[in-house]
Amino acid sequence: MNKIQVSKARTTEIAYDLIEGLIATLKLQPGQAIVENDLVELIGLGRTPIREALMRLVAGGLIEQQPRRGLRVGEIRVAEHLVLIGTRRVLEQLIAVGSARRATPAQRAAMVAQAQKMVAAAKAQDLQGYMDADQAFDHVNHDACRNPFAVQAVQPMIVQCRRFWYAFRYDGDLTQGSVCHLSLAENIAAGDPEQASRAADVLMDYLVSFTRKVIE
Repeated sequence: MNKIQVSKARTTEIAYDLIEGLIATLKLQPGQAIVENDLVELIGLGRTPIREALMRLVAGGLIEQQPRRGLRVGEIRVAEHLVLIGTRRVLEQLIAVGSARRATPAQRAAMVAQAQKMVAAAKAQDLQGYMDADQAFDHVNHDACRNPFAVQAVQPMIVQCRRFWYAFRYDGDLTQGSVCHLSLAENIAAGDPEQASRAADVLMDYLVSFTRKVIE
């Protein structure tokens, strides 16, 4: 990957997104050691933003800091995943309500557009396109809700869910997931907090159903 020319204020966020993507798609495997030099080469950003991004990932539990062993990618804990989704559910409802109330017209349109991309990617069985649109949707939704505390809490849970889904994707249903996202986007765009909250709840129900299928 070529060096990315960006403003200093954005490099840590970009580094976080890129490393998150590597973890979510299992390009960085559970338990794998994190080698800073390899990340510098792989994602094309400097050491400072990568270190800052790694510390955020440690704080979120996606990367573990072990005595004498350094940084390693956290394991996928199947038994705890339903508990994680239950916690994420509350935050997603809070975020959906905030976005329905506070999103700008451009943000509302962007969320619908990204959800429509997810629907198209699902029809084409384009997994990478689906994941990219999903991540883009979350970025807009998180900016729109104007609640940085809820966003900070939910971000590592989202990555855990993406990684879980990617690891067991053969039991998944891209179409159902895309429809849930489109419903959420449309209710946020309509400025209906109650329906947006319900749509977020339905999306979490889908993740619970998928998780139970994996466990059983």
